Amino acid sequence: MFAMFQLPFMLQAFMAAAITGVLLSYMGVHVVGRGIVFVDLALGQISSLGVAFAAFIGTGLTSIPLIFTLGGALLMSFINIRDKRLKQEAVIGILYAFASALTVLFISKTAHGDSDIQEVLFGNILSVSWAQITAMGIAFGAILLVQLVFFKKFFALTESFENGLNHLVGIFNIWNFLFYISIGLAIVFAVKVNGVIPVFSYLIIPAVSAIMLAKSRTAVLIIAIIISILGSFFGLNFSFHYDFPAGSSIVVVLGGIFLLAAIYRIIAGVTRKKETEINIH
Repeated sequence: MFAMFQLPFMLQAFMAAAITGVLLSYMGVHVVGRGIVFVDLALGQISSLGVAFAAFIGTGLTSIPLIFTLGGALLMSFINIRDKRLKQEAVIGILYAFASALTVLFISKTAHGDSDIQEVLFGNILSVSWAQITAMGIAFGAILLVQLVFFKKFFALTESFENGLNHLVGIFNIWNFLFYISIGLAIVFAVKVNGVIPVFSYLIIPAVSAIMLAKSRTAVLIIAIIISILGSFFGLNFSFHYDFPAGSSIVVVLGGIFLLAAIYRIIAGVTRKKETEINIH
């Protein structure tokens, strides 16, 4: 099971995946609670659009994706739908589709269009370097520190969304702005290594699975982080032993964990229902 760590590139891949999973699974609890699951896909695609545009013009491979993503995060922090017929997810979904189409247009003009699109979607985590891991670790550590220092502020805002009071947030809220900027910065670094789909999976699957398994906020956070690490480890193991793409393998394993959590939730619900009926009679 641990044989893959004999290869340096597998150890580096696991370190990158674990760092990504820990922060994004934490942020994912907020994202799921707010009901804005498209945010990650949209910001990830906007980051990829920045990469594609930089490749198209031949400069700014680091700065342009950062500018694009932070600009997208700023834009999304101002989205506040007041028309009850519309949902925030619908607007974010439109941004995702628009960014995806533009990304394909730019990539289609590169020398290796098809392979570049594949790398945008699923990344190439097996080629990650220690320099990239260090940069990502520092950036993610700083983001996590901000989240922990203002833990109560961020969760109070998330709870307002959960309780349907998001209309009270206003056009501009500093904590909402910082939340989107945090996600934007995390995605810039994460997508470059992991790809759009694995990053989306890290953000959503551990959080949803943890919510199915626990009720308290602390338990949900801990379980989500554990699931992200397990998904990284067993996903890379699956890739190593059966020669499958690493990014896709991690997503499949995370999906499998979600299915197990869903089955547990169904069985637990049926058991509680039977116990309630017995007590009534």
